[in-house]
Amino acid sequence: MTEFTRRKFIKKTGLTAGSILGFPAIVSGQNLNSKIRVACIGVGGKGSSDTDNAAREGGEIVALCDVDANTLGKKAQKFPKAAKFQDFRKMLEKMENQIDAVTVSIPDHCHGVAGITAMQMGKHAYVQKPLTQTVWESRFMRRLARENKLATQMGNQGSANEGLRRAVEVIHAGAIGEPLELHVWTNRPVWPQGIGRPEGSDPIPDNLDWDLWLGPAPVRPFAAGRYHPAQWRRWWDFGQGTLGDMACHYMDLPFWALKLRHPTHCEAEGPEVHPETCPLGLIVRYKFPERDGLVPVDFTWYDGNRIPKKINGERVPGSGVMFMGSKGMMFANYGSYKFFPSEEFKGYKPPEQTIEKSIGHHAEWIKACKDGSPTTCNFDYSGALTESVLLGNVAYRTGKALEWDAKALKATNCEEADKYIRKVYRSGWEVAEV
Repeated sequence: MTEFTRRKFIKKTGLTAGSILGFPAIVSGQNLNSKIRVACIGVGGKGSSDTDNAAREGGEIVALCDVDANTLGKKAQKFPKAAKFQDFRKMLEKMENQIDAVTVSIPDHCHGVAGITAMQMGKHAYVQKPLTQTVWESRFMRRLARENKLATQMGNQGSANEGLRRAVEVIHAGAIGEPLELHVWTNRPVWPQGIGRPEGSDPIPDNLDWDLWLGPAPVRPFAAGRYHPAQWRRWWDFGQGTLGDMACHYMDLPFWALKLRHPTHCEAEGPEVHPETCPLGLIVRYKFPERDGLVPVDFTWYDGNRIPKKINGERVPGSGVMFMGSKGMMFANYGSYKFFPSEEFKGYKPPEQTIEKSIGHHAEWIKACKDGSPTTCNFDYSGALTESVLLGNVAYRTGKALEWDAKALKATNCEEADKYIRKVYRSGWEVAEV
């Protein structure tokens, strides 16, 4: 897209250049007065609020799907006219012509299969973070969104937050000069990691279809309280640990502010790799090249028991982002920012607002389904973010400093990385690349 055409599009949609990072192809829409028929895949936990939010913003909930019959039944009380399913594959097959869009709010290992299947059918998609479980799935979903001109949004609600948008403006205005280093950290996980698989098996509850819950993952016995509900993030087969849980949230601000896309180098350090579960603490180091007039930047992620107490001599809280520039440093989170050294920024006046207030994270997506307008966390932007996030675990699991060729989707110095870039799907759950 030429810069002239891009400016015209931004003016037409009412968004600013700063609010659209990975500028997508113009998506197809219906019309402003039409109802968007939404099928919700996963309606418990975060899926419950995603379903409610889609309805609140004008979506018509036509189908509900959840592998847990109790969860499904509870949400069906609120949407009694919606068809009920436990298998999203059957739902999409049976209701293909009655669905315009899907929400996907299920464990990470099923994001790719559900999202790709729906998008290949031409359905707009809202998918929770991280967008997928593997780097390859994220790249494929980015491609499908572009080629099928779909309205997409990753569930990264912080991108609609006013505090985050004002911090982006400050960095763009050059308050700390040229950004040279970046540090991002979170004190999670809040659950045990680095543990083995439970021995034996427990009776499967009558309300749970365990085989459907496993989906594309290898078969294993059910263990009460270890996987379902909400205990799956720690396991390599189902989640991506703390990186998968929190990195898309905390890396969103610097990705937007520094116009990041793909690193050229990634390495990680942590405890010895456990074959079943993610580590209790991890440090990941990325190198991002020059981009859009910005100098290269070194990016370090910390989590769990490896987070810093000080950065460049300044004490920091348990989670946050620190930008280090040629003229100073800035700490930021979702709600505020602070400069260091503070005495050099006395009397600082923030720049004029250039990034418009969001109409709402879910509202952006429903509007995009109707009229083709952009969303802040469209899959072009959030897909590149997710690829970088997941690459950290690839580096950790291989134990190698990866030289990354983003275009080829390959670590040029480590063949072993290939098995973590994409995965093998259980029979009946394969993803067809067409």
